[in-house]
Amino acid sequence: MRYVAAYLLAVLGGNTSPSAKDIKAILGSVGIEADDERLNKVISELNGKDINEVMNSGLSKLASVPAGGAVATPAAAASGTAGAGAAPAAAEEKKEEKKEESEESDEDMGFGLFD
Repeated sequence: MRYVAAYLLAVLGGNTSPSAKDIKAILGSVGIEADDERLNKVISELNGKDINEVMNSGLSKLASVPAGGAVATPAAAASGTAGAGAAPAAAEEKKEEKKEESEESDEDMGFGLFD
């Protein structure tokens, strides 16, 4: 991933066909040593291709990948509404607990532990 990112940075900088030396310079500027085998693989795959076309073809492939936005079933929706009603009650309970704790701490103000 770092090699692709460095390649994209070089292209954004105006170098339409970055060399291994260019990518090594980019990675070296942030303290990353480049693996020649992986670097040459990225360069050989992207060499001579328009980076915008490569990215657009990748986006079309990603469009078919499910992203986890599952459809709620009626049973899940029913439990969701029940859970939504329980949430405000839990919030009120927490507020009451905090209020009680603050009252207790106010009672022993001014008294030391060993007085």
